Amino acid sequence: MPNHLRQVARTGHFSHRLSTDYQQRNEKHPKAHQIKKLTPVKKFTKKILLHFNNHNQLQPTHLTTPCVKLGKLYLFILFPKYTLNILSNFVPNFYIMEIDIKSYLKKPLVWVISAAIIILITITCVLYPYFCSKAEISKTVYVYPKMNVEMLNDSLNAYFGDSFGNHVSNILSMKGVDVATCIGAYKVTIGDSPISLARRLINGRQTPIKFTFNNLRTKEQFAERVGEKFLISKAEMLNALEKDSITKAMGCDSLTIVALLMPDSYEFYWSVTPAKMLNAFKKYHDKWWTTERISKAKALGLTPFEVTTLASIVEEETSKSDERGKVARLYLNRLAKGMLLQADPTVKFAIGDFSIKRVTKEHLRVQSPYNTYVNAGLPPSPIRFPEKSTIDAVLNAPAHDYTFMCAKEDFSGYHNYTTSFSVHLANARIYQAALNARGIK
Repeated sequence: MPNHLRQVARTGHFSHRLSTDYQQRNEKHPKAHQIKKLTPVKKFTKKILLHFNNHNQLQPTHLTTPCVKLGKLYLFILFPKYTLNILSNFVPNFYIMEIDIKSYLKKPLVWVISAAIIILITITCVLYPYFCSKAEISKTVYVYPKMNVEMLNDSLNAYFGDSFGNHVSNILSMKGVDVATCIGAYKVTIGDSPISLARRLINGRQTPIKFTFNNLRTKEQFAERVGEKFLISKAEMLNALEKDSITKAMGCDSLTIVALLMPDSYEFYWSVTPAKMLNAFKKYHDKWWTTERISKAKALGLTPFEVTTLASIVEEETSKSDERGKVARLYLNRLAKGMLLQADPTVKFAIGDFSIKRVTKEHLRVQSPYNTYVNAGLPPSPIRFPEKSTIDAVLNAPAHDYTFMCAKEDFSGYHNYTTSFSVHLANARIYQAALNARGIK
């Protein structure tokens, strides 16, 4: 391209003499024929469309035709024939200037910009599905030990469709991620993208699982509940509950550890280990047992573990929350007087049959450290996992002198109380007659 035309293309300025008519420009400037009057074109062309403005400046014409701006030039990529015809016939002072595209594109900046645009468009096209594909349902995805990317892909495809699952798997494969290191539970909600799930898998950002338990009596039941909710198996949890190295570190043994497991709602990761879970229960237990509660237990002559054990008996004895404090005080009175607790629930626990409706003399003779009809004091450990409210009922048991109680004959769940053994026997006969009348054996 001639130097004076390069200046035109770069600055938009041109000689005043070129602002006159086309013929004069050709005569006075022989090389001005490089700027041609707009004429019809048979094919799409790559030219620069210029025109003179009122200030005698040659500048790019602003049209709606798609173009790419290279420096101060406007390159019209697709310029159809009919558009040129219209401009030629109706718009004065328009010109087309041919330029050497190859030499112009040798400029480093142009190459960088062009390459950046191409790369950006390519990346956008490739990554669009990874960001914009959305999960249409909510589902928790579980990554198990020894799981590989193909197995994960099958699970994701089954839940969210092939597109979603394949994109997640592709990201993990490109990152060289070993799926077996991503063990855990990951909640996918409606609207989540493949890349958001992939990032969580790579970083191990699991979704915490809510764990609520209550109305349990044995370690076996607790371990089973854990096994239903987490990666931990029932056997693994039972082994941890009975492992001396774990229980001793928590200040208890394989029996009293039950007192640390307070019914409530907790949050754990699905891949939590038994030791970590038990440590969390221990921290919660210690936090709940405030200085005030410990002081109340000492005033009763009991340790926190013993209070929990007594609360377990009280909770088994009555389902009425408004009666638990009264029942607790009765047992405290018996302990204070050195009397056997003679609590029927401890016999059922010793036998291992909680469906017993009527405790017989044969039941009372069972040999077990948990049978409070033959063993003085409290049993070795809680006979159920008592609620915190029941523990508080023991700590705040209202004062009274009752030492005997018997279930009411109306089967309301409440009890008749007395300080007299003879009255107690009378109440017992009335209750037994009611059992007989109902055919309960």
